[in-house]
Amino acid sequence: MMGSVTMHNKYNFVSGNSPLLISMPHVGTNIPADIASNMTTQALQRADTDWHLEALYDMADAYDTSVLSAEFSRYVIDLNRATDNASLYPGQDTTALCPLDTFAKEALYQPGKTPDGAEIARRIEQYWQPYHSKLSCELKRLQAIHGIVLLWDAHSIASNVPRFFSGKLPDLNFGSADGQSCDASLQAAITHTLEQSTTAAQYSQVFNGRFKGGYITRHYGVPAINVHALQLEMSQCIYMQEQAPYAYEPTLAAQVKPLLAELIVSCIAWAQSRKLG
Repeated sequence: MMGSVTMHNKYNFVSGNSPLLISMPHVGTNIPADIASNMTTQALQRADTDWHLEALYDMADAYDTSVLSAEFSRYVIDLNRATDNASLYPGQDTTALCPLDTFAKEALYQPGKTPDGAEIARRIEQYWQPYHSKLSCELKRLQAIHGIVLLWDAHSIASNVPRFFSGKLPDLNFGSADGQSCDASLQAAITHTLEQSTTAAQYSQVFNGRFKGGYITRHYGVPAINVHALQLEMSQCIYMQEQAPYAYEPTLAAQVKPLLAELIVSCIAWAQSRKLG
């Protein structure tokens, strides 16, 4: 059943009524002209976008699942960072709320044109807050229906990013903030689905490896009040070209999409089995 579609100038939203909400905070590619004019040529390539996740998860509608996706690039502001810019991984290299460089450490801004405190505050109000307000409202709406809600934060990244990790990243990187953002039984349900799937064996997998979940997973996932959150960081090599122009590879994607559908079904079934009242 086709959910209602909301086109907001800061995000895109498809409404469903299952207990699952999929968030895509890094799929946006829009960079406003006033910001783009201060940026470098490298920035305007938008290399670190979570490319094509809307296409990869297009089966979500068949399961009446809500999908919230960003309209603006993470180079404008990173929706998966706290507004106080606290590090997600203290002691390790990370990018900021308003990043100054790419994952390859290329400057995003021309000399002397980096955003100051007032500009960062403006971006929080105009770009960060609308996404999080919608995310919070939708979690409350779905929890009111089901007594429980599950937030799936969908991400992807190049399979080799030496800045953040050595060697090749596993294909599927699940994060639950070391078990703090969701009930242990959800991880067990996902693990069982992966073990039973006929397609999962071809993909390497890890829970709480280099990526344990970002701000969204850690902030919104509160199992004690039946709000559960999980992040999946996918290696882009399993569904797209990792170099410009970052093209979607339908043949590759067709191999992993059935597994994503199985995981969505598993998550919904898990939540429905734990409904309150």
